[in-house]
Amino acid sequence: MSAVSGARQGVTEARRVVVKVGSSSLTTAAGGLDADRVDALVDVLAKVRGGGEREIVLVSSGAIAAGLAPLGLARRPKDLARQQAAASVGQGLLVARYTASFARYGVRVGQVLLTTDDTSRRAHYRNAYRTLDQLLAMGAVPVVNENDTVATDEIRFGDNDRLAALVAHLVRADLLVLLSDVDGLYDGDPSTPGTSRLAEVRGPADIAHVSIGSAGKAGLGTGGMVTKVEAARIAAAAGIPVVLTSASRAADALAGRDTGTHFHRTGRRSADRLLWLAHASTPRGALILDDGAVRAVVERRTSLLPAGIASVEGEFSAGDPVELRDTAGRAVARGLVNYDAKEIPQLLGRSTRDLAKELGPAYEREVVHRDDLVVLHP
Repeated sequence: MSAVSGARQGVTEARRVVVKVGSSSLTTAAGGLDADRVDALVDVLAKVRGGGEREIVLVSSGAIAAGLAPLGLARRPKDLARQQAAASVGQGLLVARYTASFARYGVRVGQVLLTTDDTSRRAHYRNAYRTLDQLLAMGAVPVVNENDTVATDEIRFGDNDRLAALVAHLVRADLLVLLSDVDGLYDGDPSTPGTSRLAEVRGPADIAHVSIGSAGKAGLGTGGMVTKVEAARIAAAAGIPVVLTSASRAADALAGRDTGTHFHRTGRRSADRLLWLAHASTPRGALILDDGAVRAVVERRTSLLPAGIASVEGEFSAGDPVELRDTAGRAVARGLVNYDAKEIPQLLGRSTRDLAKELGPAYEREVVHRDDLVVLHP
């Protein structure tokens, strides 16, 4: 096996690593956990972890897939209720399998189930970070998954690839490794002769010509190469390098060898919650801004005041995520609103000073504070 190249030096130096593994890498085609596959992955992670020199956070799919066979389901159900039932059965089996497998190395695991609300709201975000950081400090391996048993369509991440990118940002990881049943990103269908693996991706231009496929034929997962590349883009833009490869090559990937596709950093770490607000929150409504307010929010990065709002759409409560749109309907930003939807019509186009005089000092505040606002189209 080749020596570690300079291009992958950052991989070997990473101390805190988030590893995401997909359903197809852990289960049989019929559903149900494949104990040998789980053990093979844990063997790699335990070795990489060593005596604690490196920290591992495992984002693991597989709960729904693991629950299919025990419930007599031939395929992943399409309706949310049966997905939640399968996740309820499968999540316990999944964590029990990881607990037993890591116990062979004297390592404990801790289950952490997340929904988007746990990570876009300020207090919830801090709690999620503290839990994960404390587990790592105590020598445990956090096993993270979306809370499929209670998540509704409105508060779902949608796929664990994106969840993994956001968890990597949350825990301030040095590296994200995405494992699936494909050994990297190819410049075409990997089954077609003549296609080749893209070893290094330094920016969006490197993959602009690539046609990226969707979920696999097995029907066990929700992702595919599209979600993995999007997750890699999110992490790389937040200053976290990414290696995308197959579960069978996890050891080589974590050793920094030339396997899979290495996505280089393209940006720097942003304010923690704003990445979640941009990529994990589901807007509950929208505020339509006049041209002056759009310029203030997008170009000057100011808070949104009532005077710049032309209209309001949807039903939402204070603290909910909302889209900020221009008069053409384009979403230019997203933020956490400080008012209920029913309160805002009386505020439209008015200054906070006038509102405070008429309605009281509680109304001398921003509709969306700049600290709770992320620009989508700078």
